[in-house]
Amino acid sequence: MSKQSQDIPFFAAMLPFIVMIVTMMTTIMIFEGSPHIPLLIGAVTAGIVAWFNGYSWEALESYIYDGIKKVLPAVVILILVGLLISSWVAGGVVGAMTYYGLEFLSPDYFLPALLLICAFSTLMMGSSWSTIGTLGVAGMAAGTSMGLPPAAIAGAVVSGAFFGDKMSPLSDTTILASGIAGANIFTHIRHMLYTTIPGLVIALIVFMFMAHSTDAGELSQSIGTVVNSLQANYIISPWLFIIPLLIPVLATSKVPAIPTLLIGIVLGSLSYLWIQGGDMKTLFSVLQGGYVSDTGNETVDSLLSQGGLESMMYTVSLAMIAMIFGGIMESTGMLSALVGKVVRLARSGRSLCAVTVGSSFLTNVVTAEQYISIIIPGRMYAQSFRDKKLHPKNLSRALEDGGTITSPLVPWSTDAIFVYSALGVSAWSYAPYAVLNYSVPIISIAMALAGFKIVYQRVSETDDSAYTQETNDPSLSYKR
Repeated sequence: MSKQSQDIPFFAAMLPFIVMIVTMMTTIMIFEGSPHIPLLIGAVTAGIVAWFNGYSWEALESYIYDGIKKVLPAVVILILVGLLISSWVAGGVVGAMTYYGLEFLSPDYFLPALLLICAFSTLMMGSSWSTIGTLGVAGMAAGTSMGLPPAAIAGAVVSGAFFGDKMSPLSDTTILASGIAGANIFTHIRHMLYTTIPGLVIALIVFMFMAHSTDAGELSQSIGTVVNSLQANYIISPWLFIIPLLIPVLATSKVPAIPTLLIGIVLGSLSYLWIQGGDMKTLFSVLQGGYVSDTGNETVDSLLSQGGLESMMYTVSLAMIAMIFGGIMESTGMLSALVGKVVRLARSGRSLCAVTVGSSFLTNVVTAEQYISIIIPGRMYAQSFRDKKLHPKNLSRALEDGGTITSPLVPWSTDAIFVYSALGVSAWSYAPYAVLNYSVPIISIAMALAGFKIVYQRVSETDDSAYTQETNDPSLSYKR
C-alpha cells in the first residue's frame, strides 16, 4: 500500500536536485547541449526517490500532470508572443522602433536608457513578458546594430522588465507576495524601495560605464548602414508606434493578457497587409514559421528573422519538462524538506529575513517557477515571522527579493526560457549583465543581517486588528 503522506528525508530529497544540477552543468558547459534532458533526468530521479519512499505511480502521475497544468497559462502566452513577434517584424513595427531608436538614442546611453524604458513600461503594464516580447525585441535589434553585446542588451532588458514586475501594483507577483504575507500592497511596494532602488542605481552605473567603453567611430558607420537598409526595405513611419503603445494602454485598462496579445497580433498582421504590402498566404507562413528577412544586409537580416509559432516549441517543451520536475519535487514534499532544513538557521528576525530570500531563490532553482518561489516559502515562513513579531511586509519583501527578481537568472525557469525565446540570448549568457536581478537579493540579505529596515510589531492591547503599529525595536513588540 502506498503511503502518500510519507515524509522524505532531507538527504534523499537532495538527491534529485544534485543529479539535475550535475547533469545540467555537464550537458551545457561540456557537451554544449540543451537543458531538456538534464531536467528530465532530475524528474526521473525525483520519481524514483518518491517511489522508494512509498508513493505510488498513480500519485506520481497526478503530480506530473499537476505540474504541467501550472505552466499551461505560460504556454499559451509563449505561443501568442511567438505570433506577436513575427507579425510585428513583418508589419514593420520592430523595424520602425529600431530605426527611430538608432536615430535618437546614442550608444553612449543606450543600455541605461533601455533599462529605464523597460522598467517604466512594466510599471505601467505589470507584465515583464509583455515588455520583453515587444520593447525587448526592438531593443535587441537596435542595440545589436550599434555593435553592443547581445548579452549586455538582454541584461538591460531583463533588469528593467523585472524591476517593473517587482514594483508595479498591477503585477501578479506583487499582488501574490503581499497577499501571501498579509501585507497591504502599497505598504509592500514602499518597503521594497529600500532594496530595489539601490539595485537599480548600481545597474544604471554599470550600464553607463559599459556604454562609454564602446568605439563610437565604428558604431556610427554600422548604424548608418542599418538605417539605410531599413529605409530601403520597409515603410517606416512614426504612426507604427500606435501599435506598441496600445499594449500598455490595454494593460492599464485591465484588459487580460491573452486578449491584449491577440489584438497586438491582429494589428501587426494588418500592418503587414496594408502598410508593408504583404499578402495573406505569406502572412500565414510568417505566423507559422517566423519572418525571414531578405534585405541583403547581414546585420538586419539576422536581427529581423525571428518569431513564429514554431520558434516557441523549444521553449514550450522545456517549460513543460521543468514543471514535471517541479511538480514531483513540490507535491512529494521534497522541496519542503529542503526549504524546511534552511529555516533552522534562522535564530533571529534578521536571519529569518535573510534565510527567506535564500529559500525563495532555492525554490526557483528547484521548481523553475516564479510563483511557487513566492507561495511555498511564504506559507512555510509565515508563522515564523509572526512568532518573531515581524511585520508582514518584511516577509513579502523577502519573497520578492529572492523569488520574483531571481527567476530569470535560473536558466531552466519559465522566465529565463521566455527571455531566450524572445531575445535569442540564454540565461547563461545574460545573467552576468542582469545586474539588478542579482544585486537586489544581495542587498536584501545584507540589509537584513544588519537589521536595516527590519520592522517589528507593536500591537495595541485594546485593538484587535493586526499590525496596528510599527517599531524597529523587537523589545517593544509582542506576539499577537
